[in-house]
Amino acid sequence: MTESSPPRVAVIGGGPAGLMAAEQLRDAGIAVDLYDAMGSVGRKFLLAGKGGLNLTHGEAFDDFVGRYGDRAGEVGGWLRDFDADALRAWARGLGVETFVGSSGRVFPADMKAAPLLRRWVRRLHAEGVRFHMHHRWLGWSDDGALRFATPTGETTVRADATVLALGGGSWPQLGSDGAWMATLQAAGVDTAPLAPANCGFERPWSEHLASRFAGAPLKAVVAQWHDRNGWRHQRQGECVISEYGIEGSLVYAIGPALREQIAARGEARLTLDLAPGYPLDTLVSRLAAPRRKHSIGDWLRRRAGLDAAKCALVFEVADKATLANHVALAGLIKALPLRLHAPRPIAEAISTAGGVRFDALVDERLMLRARPGVFCAGEMLDWEAPTGGYLLTACFASGRRAGHGAAQWLHGA
Repeated sequence: MTESSPPRVAVIGGGPAGLMAAEQLRDAGIAVDLYDAMGSVGRKFLLAGKGGLNLTHGEAFDDFVGRYGDRAGEVGGWLRDFDADALRAWARGLGVETFVGSSGRVFPADMKAAPLLRRWVRRLHAEGVRFHMHHRWLGWSDDGALRFATPTGETTVRADATVLALGGGSWPQLGSDGAWMATLQAAGVDTAPLAPANCGFERPWSEHLASRFAGAPLKAVVAQWHDRNGWRHQRQGECVISEYGIEGSLVYAIGPALREQIAARGEARLTLDLAPGYPLDTLVSRLAAPRRKHSIGDWLRRRAGLDAAKCALVFEVADKATLANHVALAGLIKALPLRLHAPRPIAEAISTAGGVRFDALVDERLMLRARPGVFCAGEMLDWEAPTGGYLLTACFASGRRAGHGAAQWLHGA
């Protein structure tokens, strides 16, 4: 950087965090080169929008921030600068209107990710961002230059500052393979091990249940579990029986607690209330009526409101004595025990926890202590959130924060 030329920043990673950092830097009058290992940007963003792009969520700010658990303080700072309303306004600036669905989730009017991404990339091109595809970051050379593997061999690049937005470790085929962890650790950056987040958990089923009910939804159930301090929690939602165990939005939401239990004692324990619409005493009374010629499954459907999948879970867990005792059976339906042995592998997860610890950052500008002038954004930082628009919103907001931080640092602020 000379007095006659603007500073130039390398943004590495072309997901929402990297693209937002690039946009923020260009708004500050800084030249930007964006590098990505894949042949095009936004691969995982496009996958997230395959069934309808859940861009953000419409709930109240304090509730929104609470979704980030132990990292609510740090992520909340990003969101105070760029919250769900700001994200919707930003999309509107690209000509993409959004709406709030019945669940509170926010979607583009056409439900698609590709039109928004195309307009965004076109605008960044017009603003002067230079894109370099098939550039896989390898770290730094001895003299501090950025090293990249390209189809024509290794190359080095010098930049006045760098924003790393390399993603986590899930869906490695789309570019976020977590390979940067070893590079940053070697550079003295403190990191937390990557762990699968928003993933299923393993609980071996009988062959009958796995073959007949894999993919069956469990609607309107209440999960109950205890945290590390012994406090009891519960949450209502929906999940899905899978061949290997259980998955779905309810499981994703309580995933951090389940992982914590597994790490502490080798398994996670929770119960499912399969009939939350009936208090226990009411359910006992309903099941006490004579069954006559009805099968147990039909009786559970009629008297407890259980569908075939819920009945299958009851039969999976109950012994003959429980099935024959209406009081014990009602108790099982209201608190069906599940022991989960492990989360599914990172490569199958929607997102990851772990990454660059916040203690490894100088301050809220997201610059690394060990590498002045290098900023981090997005999923490679040590935070997590459930699905529902929370992941994307924080990625956008952290990219904006890192881009702003890099601009401030370059300008001596």
